[in-house]
Amino acid sequence: MSRLLDATGYLDLPPGRLATLVTYLEMREPPPARPVPERPDLALRRWERPEPEAYRALYRRVGEPWLWFSRLLLTDAALTAILHRAGLEVWLPERAGEPIGILELDFRTAGECELAFFGLVPEAVGTGAGRWLMARALERAWRPGIGRVWVHTCHLDHPEALGFYLRSGFRPYKLAIEVFDDPRLSGVLPRTAAPRVPLIEP
Repeated sequence: MSRLLDATGYLDLPPGRLATLVTYLEMREPPPARPVPERPDLALRRWERPEPEAYRALYRRVGEPWLWFSRLLLTDAALTAILHRAGLEVWLPERAGEPIGILELDFRTAGECELAFFGLVPEAVGTGAGRWLMARALERAWRPGIGRVWVHTCHLDHPEALGFYLRSGFRPYKLAIEVFDDPRLSGVLPRTAAPRVPLIEP
């Protein structure tokens, strides 16, 4: 990487490419309990064997503002293989029976749980549903035999995401830079997605 940087430590990206700073966070023991308001209006339901079309629709609702796109690149067969594999749990936070977010817990590595995806639809952000969902997520992640729970976020996520994970008990342990093709230019996401991120034509 150092050989790609100029004398001032910068790396120019060609038009059509994006870069983001990724922060990896973990906890090695359950965090102290934090008071979470009762939310009788919310429920958490296990989504057994999601179908690709329905999954993609919810994934888009949750992730489009933050340029989530990795799961949209997959064929139906590849996405189904991921969603139906042993060790992956997909959960739906719901209000009045309607999904307002998505939670994926990945237990495929022995002794660990990754919060692979954690997010809310735009209209649920800022309502306290995130705190409620994190409490439910950690209850399920810290099952017998688990000694580490981890997650990663990047600067393209919600501006409060990193602080939220820190307040939830996670601690950073690694930084990385991810460089990728802008998914808005290929049509994977609409050009109107994430308007705060400049779209530079090649």
